[in-house]
Amino acid sequence: MSGENIAAPLRERPRLLLVEDDAGVRRSLQLLFRAQGFDVRAYAAGAALLDDPLSGDACCFVADFRLEQSDGIEVLCRLRERGWPGPAILITAFPSAELTERALAQGFAQVLEKPLREHALTGALARLTGVGKRI
Repeated sequence: MSGENIAAPLRERPRLLLVEDDAGVRRSLQLLFRAQGFDVRAYAAGAALLDDPLSGDACCFVADFRLEQSDGIEVLCRLRERGWPGPAILITAFPSAELTERALAQGFAQVLEKPLREHALTGALARLTGVGKRI
């Protein structure tokens, strides 16, 4: 036998970052994103994401607006300061025109209202990343 690694992984999945402080919502979104073809790095807090050395090579960022110690906009701003250029989606249970305007001005490509409509979220991901199904 030649020394080839027969257990080498198939094509790597693109990495997606998720910050959601509600454990049940976070788990549901992880499952949905994995089914769409992503490797999901999920965090309960923005600080945990920012401390993760693997967060820099993600293709997309999905964040809840209201987090315990920060908010999704602040986390995206910190990622941008580090040079991360990818697309981002903000999700919120507290939508307003002002929040949408602020989020878009800070670099979010889309703001989605909770409760989330699965097809709106998966469609946005597919459009922004080219991964998954467009519904």
